[in-house]
Amino acid sequence: MIMKKQRILFIGAGRMAEAVAAGLLHTSRSKIDEVIMSNNGNKQRLEYLVNQYEVRTTHNWRDEVTNSDVVVLAMPPEAHEEILSELSSYLTDQFIVTIAAGIGPAYLEQRLPDNTPVAWIMPNTAATIGESMSLFTLGKATTEEHRKVLEMILKGIGKSQECTEREVHQLTAITGSAPAFLYHFAEALIEATTAYGIDEQTAKQLVIQMMYGSVQMLNDKQNPGELREQVTTPGGATAEGLKVMAEHNFVDMMKKAVEATNAKAMGVK
Repeated sequence: MIMKKQRILFIGAGRMAEAVAAGLLHTSRSKIDEVIMSNNGNKQRLEYLVNQYEVRTTHNWRDEVTNSDVVVLAMPPEAHEEILSELSSYLTDQFIVTIAAGIGPAYLEQRLPDNTPVAWIMPNTAATIGESMSLFTLGKATTEEHRKVLEMILKGIGKSQECTEREVHQLTAITGSAPAFLYHFAEALIEATTAYGIDEQTAKQLVIQMMYGSVQMLNDKQNPGELREQVTTPGGATAEGLKVMAEHNFVDMMKKAVEATNAKAMGVK
């Protein structure tokens, strides 16, 4: 069965909404009837999106729901309660997709009319360059047609992995928030480099290229432990640095960071 062209409405027009819309139009333009983006009154932002992409914008999403096939909820988690309450009265059979942390299908289904098809995508900031590792899960009322639509959306922002709702909650820190952990690690290395008198721009170039090359090797090898051992001569300089990390419970710290992130994401509605 050929999927009909989709009319997709975004409630919210921030960076992630922009990334998803841009990806859709880049990879699946022939399958899109129209993309409509809305926000709460930021005229400049909407003008930018119109000029940058092949989208239509509106300040009032309510006028667009009835004629839409998909509604993408692209606002903060704490805004969902109010929006869902209002959105419910406009729905017929639209496919509702959220990209907010902590808002799974169960949460959506409890607040929307019975048998509303819903899904949850958990992308990360690399979606803006089409390289996200996105997690997704589908609600009870979704069909194979909805799955195809969701896969089309996901295709535009990178790679994806289907999970249970519980797994998405558990893995939010790993795929969604961990880029911030990595960037913080880069900041620390840059700061350590400048402490030796290296100018900041040079320090950034050194650290970023080191990380880029290391990630390329990791992508090829798929085994961080082996790669770490290749760099580490027993009793050598690298081993001494890793020893300090172990003494400061680096692995335990990362586990606690993941746990704290997931707990916060699940607790914010």
